[in-house]
Amino acid sequence: MKKIDAHSHLGNFGSWAGVSFTKDVLIQQMEEYEIEKTFLTGASFQDNDTVVDAFQSYPDKIVPFVWMNPVHDNIEEKWERYIHKEGFMGIKMQPLFDAFVADDPMVYPIMDFAKENNIPVFIHCGHPPFSLPWSIALLAEKYPEVKVGMIHMGHGHGVYIDASIQMAKRFDNLYLEMSGMPMGNKIKEAYETVGKDRILFGIDSPFHHPTVEIQKVLTCGLEEKALEDIFYNNAAKLIGI
Repeated sequence: MKKIDAHSHLGNFGSWAGVSFTKDVLIQQMEEYEIEKTFLTGASFQDNDTVVDAFQSYPDKIVPFVWMNPVHDNIEEKWERYIHKEGFMGIKMQPLFDAFVADDPMVYPIMDFAKENNIPVFIHCGHPPFSLPWSIALLAEKYPEVKVGMIHMGHGHGVYIDASIQMAKRFDNLYLEMSGMPMGNKIKEAYETVGKDRILFGIDSPFHHPTVEIQKVLTCGLEEKALEDIFYNNAAKLIGI
């Protein structure tokens, strides 16, 4: 079954994580597990050039997302370079790593740009105090025209997972990406209650292995057509392929 990975990284994650990933290892992984495209970011807001290199090397495989940090970035300079010049197709924000609340007004210029240019914004979801589903939902409510992806759809906390589903049921511009979220039954619930076109398969390499993330979807209890939506169709529709 062909797949699009809606969330993975390149680069080195030292310190607590001790993992790394290169573009060539990524491509080998994609070939082994029938992944046609990967939504890709670097290892931090300072690591976008790693994604530029990967995108230039494998333009048919990579969907590049620029990691923006509203606390420290010159965001106008960043979107001019990576979106307009390099052809990046989305924006990623990491409130937990970069220490800002997801719906803080400092995020609004990024969202205004995304609205004007019809670009999706993916936001890490599932850790207090900065990246909780309610804060991301408030941002989605303020910007209904922007497609907002909740990366990890609550991650490992059952309360946050359920809240991600409830918020996505309320705001139809919220998309749920399920990497690192351990509850397969919640994938089925989200597909059946949020909407069949807003649930996205993801791996979150190098933190997770494809076999784990794939098996989680395959065993969630949905029929083959629904699995095709999650693995491929929904991400393809989101980026217009």
